[in-house]
Amino acid sequence: MTKTTNIGDLPITLSVEDVASYLGISRVGAYNLCHAKGFPAMRIGKRILIPRERFLEWLDKKQQEAIV
Repeated sequence: MTKTTNIGDLPITLSVEDVASYLGISRVGAYNLCHAKGFPAMRIGKRILIPRERFLEWLDKKQQEAIV
């Protein structure tokens, strides 16, 4: 996936590569994030997928925590 900055361009479920591209982090960093407690990743078979809405809610929560 190319670098996406528009939320509307994100697919319904994100791959690890999608998350890395959107956040501007490495793929390894995105994998680490997917294994972090509280991150909304799920495993389907061997794939790790992240539901877009839950990812955006998580991101909003992290932004609010950073403000406080």
